Amino acid sequence: MAQADWVTVSGVIIAGHGVASGIAADSPYPKSTIALQTPFFKAQGLDLSHYFSGTLNVSIAPHQFELRRPRYTFPQVAWTTAHPPETFSFCDCRLQFRGDRTQGLIYYPHPETKKTHFQDASVLELLMPKVEGIRYGDAVLLEVPADQIWVSVV
Repeated sequence: MAQADWVTVSGVIIAGHGVASGIAADSPYPKSTIALQTPFFKAQGLDLSHYFSGTLNVSIAPHQFELRRPRYTFPQVAWTTAHPPETFSFCDCRLQFRGDRTQGLIYYPHPETKKTHFQDASVLELLMPKVEGIRYGDAVLLEVPADQIWVSVV
């Protein structure tokens, strides 16, 4: 990662829908959507095997974000027969929690191709190695490369 400019924004860990990790009681994907999607991304050059098979959801409210030039974009990935193919983008990120910095990716299923489980424009879904001790409500700092993602105050 050789981006010159990183933007740092405060955030809070929040609960997600529980579908990406497969923990939601009503999830049609008990193995987790991330685990099911990983082989499709790997076949296109993105290995997610060192990340936890779920997302860490960070609210950056009152800020919102918009993708600029994601590091990866995979159009029309047919990862399930339950609904039409989806487009996914990934941006680099770094999460600061309790003095530690963890590198990961922002996971962005494009809403225009997604059937359910939409996120608020202030919520970023992160793919990370397991972050020990992190809980809902914890304050974090999220660093994103300015050339890949734009953060604004609404």
